[in-house]
Amino acid sequence: MLTFEDVLDARDRVSAVARHTPLEYSYAFSDMTGADVHLKLENFQRTGAFKIRGAMNRIETLAETDKEAGVVTASAGNHAQGVALAATRAGVDSKIVMPDHAPVSKVKATERYGGEVVLHGADYSEAQAEAHRIEADEGRTYVHAFDDEMVMAGQGTIGLEIVEDCPDLDTVIVPIGGGGLISGIATAVKAHDPDVRVIGVQAEGASSAAESLRKGEIYEREGVDTIADGIATRRIGDRTFEVIKERVDEVVTVDDESIAIALTYLLEREKALAEGAGAISLAALLSDAVEYDEGETIVPALCGGNIDLNVLTTVVMRGLVATGRYLRFRTILKDQPGALVELGTIIAEHRANITAFHHDRTSRDVAMNDARVELEVETRGPDHVDELLSALRTAGYEVEIVNGYQMSV
Repeated sequence: MLTFEDVLDARDRVSAVARHTPLEYSYAFSDMTGADVHLKLENFQRTGAFKIRGAMNRIETLAETDKEAGVVTASAGNHAQGVALAATRAGVDSKIVMPDHAPVSKVKATERYGGEVVLHGADYSEAQAEAHRIEADEGRTYVHAFDDEMVMAGQGTIGLEIVEDCPDLDTVIVPIGGGGLISGIATAVKAHDPDVRVIGVQAEGASSAAESLRKGEIYEREGVDTIADGIATRRIGDRTFEVIKERVDEVVTVDDESIAIALTYLLEREKALAEGAGAISLAALLSDAVEYDEGETIVPALCGGNIDLNVLTTVVMRGLVATGRYLRFRTILKDQPGALVELGTIIAEHRANITAFHHDRTSRDVAMNDARVELEVETRGPDHVDELLSALRTAGYEVEIVNGYQMSV
């Protein structure tokens, strides 16, 4: 099993390429939660994620004959970039298998770091099977994304940095995909202080670790469904499961809406960009998935920031919807002069801003003298949405919510 000495040994190898990323106190999230919140900004790491640490440690510990044969791996994106950069720096040829629908930004970045990308399969598990075929056919060394003690030890150097920068740590919250990151961090943190809580968090649509702990054996999902593509794995590793059972205090799950809200808040309040897998640790804290005491010192590990711009647009919009910052609704107007002005006046009086408008008088389910209108409106939060909808309904409008915060009125 992974040891603390493995993590300490990894530190010098990892520090040759990886940055010691910031640990910053968050006034915004401390105020929101009542805890003493410090963000581990691993999204500022080289390649944009923590994976460079484990990849560098694994490749640097290969025998020379294995380095000459090259390496192969499978990844949804972040491990791909880490292996590509680490291999290039070590003069090792790398071949990276990524799912067919891996974010374009991660594919391009992997190629820029010197890796040869092979697109194969619907998800990580199918990409992994293809990578193992290449391993056998070409004699390459397979660099596992998580279920390898040298990879886990490299990721554990994050834990060394956390306890160095925050010695009074009470709780650390860590994302779980396959379990390599939390295995390494838990090993480092528990060696510093066994009483520090290590809490893992998964997306509800990829909750293999949570189910495995509940069942007492590794549980493999039939599929995964989450916006947090970096942790969208069907199962955790055999080695990581053993470490998690021994050194992780609890594993919780959060839904995609909570992830979107956390990502949106990070952008707005901390000016920090995280991908879904990076924001999920904060999502666990903000959504009350984690229990904690007032003033408790908590470190959510923001493990990556490699989010595709198209995905970012969708996720931020979901976050705005969930927090009452965006509302799209339909209503029926009399098809006569001044009707639209009256509706717009109510919206303006309640300080909402119309950003888009569609007018339809031809639908068969609309009376001959009526018109259906659909509006997109910027709002300032749930109370503002309630206020606006109450005013519209009081004025006699029947309002159908198309996309927006689920109001209480």
